Amino acid sequence: MKSNAEQLYQKIESDPSYTKLLFRQALQDPQGALTAICEIGNQLGLPVTKQEVISYLSTLDDFDTKQWLVKARGGL
Repeated sequence: MKSNAEQLYQKIESDPSYTKLLFRQALQDPQGALTAICEIGNQLGLPVTKQEVISYLSTLDDFDTKQWLVKARGGL
């Protein structure tokens, strides 16, 4: 069974309006992007915590996602 974080990631990735919103948010406030992801999850009935999002994203083998995650953690 897929986790909420995985299902949410797939929904966000397939919807350009979400990806644009989160990209802009990540540029301005990376930590705010994590909050926005959690809010989207609540709206879609897929509640997640920031830690669940970080944990799931760290499992992906996707350079761009990993770079965003480093920035969201305050590493850039």
